[in-house]
Amino acid sequence: MISSFLPGFALSLTLILAIGAQNAFVLRQGLRREHVFWVCTTCGVSDAVLIIGGVAGFGALAQAAPWFETAMLYGGSAFLIWYGWRNAQSAWRGGAVLDTSGTATQSLRKTILTLLAITWLNPHVYLDTVVLIGSISAQYPDRLAFGSGAVLASLTFFFALGYGARLLSPLFARPVSWQILDGLIALTMWAIAAKLLLM
Repeated sequence: MISSFLPGFALSLTLILAIGAQNAFVLRQGLRREHVFWVCTTCGVSDAVLIIGGVAGFGALAQAAPWFETAMLYGGSAFLIWYGWRNAQSAWRGGAVLDTSGTATQSLRKTILTLLAITWLNPHVYLDTVVLIGSISAQYPDRLAFGSGAVLASLTFFFALGYGARLLSPLFARPVSWQILDGLIALTMWAIAAKLLLM
């Protein structure tokens, strides 16, 4: 179980770490201390639904069509290599500084609706959770443990980001911090791709 749980946790965590609209929104809410619990919960539950759907759907499909598992193995590896390359380029060019300006407080309803739109209308979210995590889960003997690890990583990250934002704000006010983060993400993505291709 642990041999499937840990890779699921690691993959999900590295995918979520990438700088994007959803993380920027959570970080901004955390820095402002506005609706942090509900924002983190919404992100975690949304990811859980997508990850479970991907793991369950790809597992069943892999059993019904054995060739599909091989296709997704190479497709997922190619995506990881490309994703790593994109982060490596971002690290080379220089990280972005998150804009957390603004003082107006939004209602909880408006905040959650905005977050749901950022999450569910972003095609990249489906690539990360349903396609990538779902397809890679088929390579592990215990898909349930792999998916559980991925879900726990998502919940852990969002709550850590939301509630730890105040502690991180001085650090991530500097572009070099984002460069280091992007570089680490790139190396992790390439390591996962290499492991998949050598299995």
